[in-house]
Amino acid sequence: MPSDWRILKRSMPAEIHPDRFTVERQNMVESQLSARGIRDPRVLDAMARVPRHEFVAERYRDQAYEDHPIPIGEGQTVSQPYIVALMLETLSPEPSSKVLEIGTGSGYQTAVLAELCAHVFSIERHAQLAREAEAALVRLGYRNVTVIVGDGSQGLPEFAPFDGIVVSAAAPRIPSALFEQLQEGGRMIIPVGPAEAQELQLVRKLEGQPTIDRLEGCRFVPLIGGQGYSSSW
Repeated sequence: MPSDWRILKRSMPAEIHPDRFTVERQNMVESQLSARGIRDPRVLDAMARVPRHEFVAERYRDQAYEDHPIPIGEGQTVSQPYIVALMLETLSPEPSSKVLEIGTGSGYQTAVLAELCAHVFSIERHAQLAREAEAALVRLGYRNVTVIVGDGSQGLPEFAPFDGIVVSAAAPRIPSALFEQLQEGGRMIIPVGPAEAQELQLVRKLEGQPTIDRLEGCRFVPLIGGQGYSSSW
């Protein structure tokens, strides 16, 4: 068991009341997601519900629904809304799915995942970010998540297998530890490549072997760890 972990029991998220960001959030869904080809109604509905502005610092809140990454500290960012939607639509989790997220960050994508599946296990290597993400998730009423501080490249074998794995950091190659923890028939979405530019890949586990679909170019922060990049990257 990891030395630092949190379990938030499953419950329905708190009702999110209308606020001054509601119109901006709906515009985000229509102009950045639907207009660019995101079609999964569950993903669109989840992203229309989750208040992205609650997962960024006060000074960035006016940019919360713009289509670009936002800094969150420790050299990390919240991914742009379109990339989050694309990754989760491609992952295609079911309401009964158990999903592993690598890179909790601010907790925004964790919250969207919590709307889509039964339970989310999320690993963050920066303890402060993990604490802040957990606080935001608790404040918003999400209970079907487990936030853990650790090396995301190694996954969580004690909670495997997972129906889906989403990796929010770039790896030099597909980490074998993560693939091994994927359920037969499961899916992993991961950016793979060097610092300058990566490729978003969908990895399926079929008869114990990886089947890879290459999606599109992207740029993420590095996956630091035993099966990722070294901390000097």
